[in-house]
Amino acid sequence: MAKIGFIGLGNMGLPMATGLLKEGYGVIGYDISESTLVAFKKQGGEISTSIANVIAASDVIMTSLPSVKAVEDVYLGEDGLIENGDHTKIFIDTSTVSPELNQKLEEACHKQAIPFIAAPVSGGVIGAEKQTLTVMVGGKREVYEQALPIFKIIGENIFHVNEQIDSGTTVKIINNLLIGFYTAGVSEALHIANKKNIDLDDLFSMLNVSYGQSRIYERNYKTFIANNDYKPGFSLKLLRKDLEFAMDVAEKNQLDLPISQKLLSLYKEVEKEGFGDKDMAVLYERVQKQSELKEASK
Repeated sequence: MAKIGFIGLGNMGLPMATGLLKEGYGVIGYDISESTLVAFKKQGGEISTSIANVIAASDVIMTSLPSVKAVEDVYLGEDGLIENGDHTKIFIDTSTVSPELNQKLEEACHKQAIPFIAAPVSGGVIGAEKQTLTVMVGGKREVYEQALPIFKIIGENIFHVNEQIDSGTTVKIINNLLIGFYTAGVSEALHIANKKNIDLDDLFSMLNVSYGQSRIYERNYKTFIANNDYKPGFSLKLLRKDLEFAMDVAEKNQLDLPISQKLLSLYKEVEKEGFGDKDMAVLYERVQKQSELKEASK
């Protein structure tokens, strides 16, 4: 079995790397957080204090990173992946970044003859823990097929979109744009129910067998809203980031998406109000607070 290097052991990366360990892969992990490295070591993983050491010890290097800057630093920075990689390694980025960064990384890897695919994932922390993620892959089919045994461990629904490196990212961006709409819709719909004294558990039971049902409704309500607990599975600021990617794609392709633009403005405003580090389902709480402020000002 291939030895896997895993860079980025955060909310998504740690359970993905742990899942690979459970299936018998040797995994060496790297993260800037010492506590995260300790947690991974307790799961049986090997840890490294440098990216160069991860590359030297691995056949396949996977990355799961929270921002464009983090991905750029890990791949393109001094002592980064591309500087230390070669044609004998496979690089797989599961982060959600811009299509332009996918293209930039592919070009840099191509110059070094390094096989590279972009494979963003959907399903959240729960999906990562249960190894049921959806994986949307863009890049060379040959590289995808080499990586497929790994994808089948971290995920349940694996798609090779096409050989365009940013194709999987484009699908992920569309997915998250819809998530943004669903989250806003659930937040406002439940607020109506509250005002009309409709029990939210009863409402869920009824809508769950109606066309108003959605997986985001189930996720946001059952896991977060019903428990009044917004510890992030997928933070509001990360959703805002992905909505910005969608608007960038729209602008570069001269697409007019006025409703999506207003949605992005809403999430930017809510993040500025201090909700950014909480789970995206916290939008429900914000809708309630805005209504209370409006009523108090009358």
